[in-house]
Amino acid sequence: MLKKTIVLLPGDGIGPEVLRAGAAILRECAHEFGHQFDLQEHPVGGAAIDAAGDPLPPATLAACSKADAVLLGAVGGPKWDALPVGKRPESGLLGLRKGLGLYVNVRPVCLRAPLRGISPLKPERLGELDLEIVRELSGGMYFGNRGVENTGGVERAFDTEMYSVPEIERIAAFAFARAEGRERRLCSVDKANVLASSQLWRRTVNAMSQVYPAVQVEHMYVDNAAMQLVLRPSQFDVLLTSNMFGDILSDESAALVGSIGLLPSASFGTGAPLFEPIHGSAPQIAGKDMANPIGTILSVTMLLRDTLGLGIEAEWVERSLDRVLSSGFRTTDIAEPGAKVIGTAAFVDHLRQEMQSTLAHAERYGWGV
Repeated sequence: MLKKTIVLLPGDGIGPEVLRAGAAILRECAHEFGHQFDLQEHPVGGAAIDAAGDPLPPATLAACSKADAVLLGAVGGPKWDALPVGKRPESGLLGLRKGLGLYVNVRPVCLRAPLRGISPLKPERLGELDLEIVRELSGGMYFGNRGVENTGGVERAFDTEMYSVPEIERIAAFAFARAEGRERRLCSVDKANVLASSQLWRRTVNAMSQVYPAVQVEHMYVDNAAMQLVLRPSQFDVLLTSNMFGDILSDESAALVGSIGLLPSASFGTGAPLFEPIHGSAPQIAGKDMANPIGTILSVTMLLRDTLGLGIEAEWVERSLDRVLSSGFRTTDIAEPGAKVIGTAAFVDHLRQEMQSTLAHAERYGWGV
């Protein structure tokens, strides 16, 4: 039995809806396996601006700092678009990453078998899609010097891409370790033909490769990597990227599986790890019971497996999810002809029922606890 504190940050738009789904799965795991999960909810993003005038209230950060893990919904929306960059909901997320010392983001891109038909790629191009993007999270252009200048009536704006050797070394060490646990292939993505920061990135990764001789390393320019993800995604195992490049490539990868609502992510560093679906707040469907909860549900299984060491519980959820999908149940964004289209809440209800069926018929399903 485990006793763990997990902070829930619903955020904005569809964030509260998908987070309710994640919380329900956590409670189901705790109940059936005898764990005690103290789920504490706090505001972040636009909701926190409305409630406390701050996208990351000190009380929220303090609670996250004391937690064993954090589960986030989504932040942002047009309601707050007019605010200055540093005051918008997204700054709360950046502040949370900084406050928790999170420097690496892992985004698995794995097309679940029942959903192969929704990928826009032909089966022969798609192959066995199962890769991870390891994205540096605390440096680069998103955190570099920025500003706006007006000289002689001409307005100029700048953002600075900057990395140090220690920053590159720690994210590379994480990526090499992930590759060692998979197929031992690492592709480091950069733009070393034109960017000084990328040249340092490539030299540092090459030096780090000497420590991990079992891992095959290749380098790829980001524009080529974007193209290769579409042409033959199965060639990749682990992709190592800077902050901005990873942000872009992981969203492109979401298209390969058919919906951005399907992908989870996890962020690690010196403080409590943060788990979240990669999608945004989708304000256009907020409150309409249309959100896809799968990205959040899979973020929960990452939390269970990678942070709490509960591999059996994670597998229980994932196997049950695949059976729900195999039965034809779909949210609107992943609906195929003939699918049983249902809302967010109904999808979670079906999943919970399937989880109970899995426990009751474990031998029939070839699975046991």
